[in-house]
Order: sequence, then C-alpha cells, then structure tokens
Amino acid sequence: MGNREERSRGRSRLAFITSGEDAHLPPGAVAPSGPSTPGWLAHAEDAETEDAPSWSAQGRWSRALPERWRDARVDPGRAGAAVLVIVGLILATVAVISVRSGQPEAQAVPSLPLAHVRSEATPAAEPAEAARPQLPPPVDEIVVSVVGLVSTPGLVRLPPGSRVADALAAAGGVSTGGDTLALNLAQRLSDGDQIVVGVAAPGAAPSAVGGVSTPGAAPADGKATTGGLVDLNTATETELDALPGVGPVTAAAIIAWRTTNGKFTDVAQLGEVDGIGPVRLEKLRSQVTV
Repeated sequence: MGNREERSRGRSRLAFITSGEDAHLPPGAVAPSGPSTPGWLAHAEDAETEDAPSWSAQGRWSRALPERWRDARVDPGRAGAAVLVIVGLILATVAVISVRSGQPEAQAVPSLPLAHVRSEATPAAEPAEAARPQLPPPVDEIVVSVVGLVSTPGLVRLPPGSRVADALAAAGGVSTGGDTLALNLAQRLSDGDQIVVGVAAPGAAPSAVGGVSTPGAAPADGKATTGGLVDLNTATETELDALPGVGPVTAAAIIAWRTTNGKFTDVAQLGEVDGIGPVRLEKLRSQVTV
C-alpha cells in the first residue's frame, strides 16, 4: 500500500509540473484534460498489476472493493479504541459468567452410617457327656419269665405295658390244675418280672399279689417270700443264706449293699454285690424279687 501512495504522490507532482506547458504547445496540439502519467511510471504500474497473481488475496479484495476504498485506512482513534476495549471486556465477562453458570454445582455427599458388628455371645460349652446322668434307653419290649403250670414255660417277650394275662397267653395258657386265683391277671408287668403258676390248694384263699414279682411290694403277711420268691428288700440274712448259691458271706454282702444304697429296684442290681457274678445272678433271678 505504501508504494501506491508514493506513486500517487509522484503522479500529482508531475501533473503540477507539466500543467504550465500549455502555452508552449505546438499549433494544432490539444492540451491534456488532466495530469498525464509519465510513460515509465505507467509501465511500472502495469508491470506490478501483471506480476500480482489472480489468486492472491490482494488482487481479489482490491477487485471486490470500489476504487475509492482500495487505498483507504481505518483509524478508530483513541475514543474508538477505548470503546472497543470496553466492548471486549464486557463480552469476556459475559462469556465467563455463562461458562460458570453452565457447570454443575458440587454437592456434599451425605455421610454413610457406620456399620456396627454385633458379636453374639457364644454359649458356654456344654458339660461332657460323661458328666450327665445316663438315662436308660427306651425299651421296645420287655422280657418276662413264666414258669409253673403253663403250656410253654420260659421267657416271653411282650410290648411295654403288658399285663399278667398277656404273659400267660404268650406262654400258651395255664395248664389243667394251675392256680390263677393267686395271680392278679390285670397287674402291669416290668422287664425282668417272673410269673409262677402253682397248683391250686384246696380251700386256699386268693392272694392279691400271687406269683408275680412286684417291684418294691412286700407280702401282706410280712414274710420275705411272695409266691415262693425271696424279697431282697425285706429278707433277713438267714433267708438270703438259704437261697441256692448264696452262703453266709454273700448274704452278709447283700445286707451291706442294701444298707449302703437303699432298697433294690431291680434284680439285676445283685450283680453289684461282691461275690455275685453273671452266672450266679442268672440262677438267682428265678428265686428272688424286689
């Protein structure tokens, strides 16, 4: 743009200089209507225009603008520059506010409740099985001895809660001449009981207990025998000594066991007495009761 200005000024000066040559024109010559451009300057301008490529930005914009605006310059001055600065600051402030208002607000995360671990009390260790009292296992059947005048004497197996009549029926029934008046046919039996069916004596009164071993029952007449059996809880040392296989020493041991431990509750407890083994116990089962 500076070269064009200089050329324009040069043309103006040349036109001013050449404006005074009108009087010296030869006859018939026409004075130029305006300042003329020297030939060397016109050739230089044409060469410059030809040298500028058609695709350059200067050529495009210069052809698009009017002739009078091609050499114009924009000078806003101090006031215009101040206005532009203020407008720029306002636009920047608006942009910052817009960006900040569009961002999500940070919210405080609610605190989570603390997890409490509850420890359950461990139950105290159960006492050893050996320290517990051993309960007898439930029985599915009881074994009763039926002897005397019955069809099939011996051991019979009955369900718990059976009675004397059930035991006699299991032994085949009472034989001819057997005494059933001495027996309580409704008496409930226990495991290890023995029923003795004897011969009916002429004119004998019926006995309430008969020949069934009743645990803990004593004969009505106060004797140690019940239907021929010796009661271990009431028999004297002499009566115990009379039992087969029991001598004075064993009889005294039975009395000592009864004094220390109380009454016999089962004939099998004779096995705890000194001098009575399994073989002797089996022999005494049919001779004693409790």
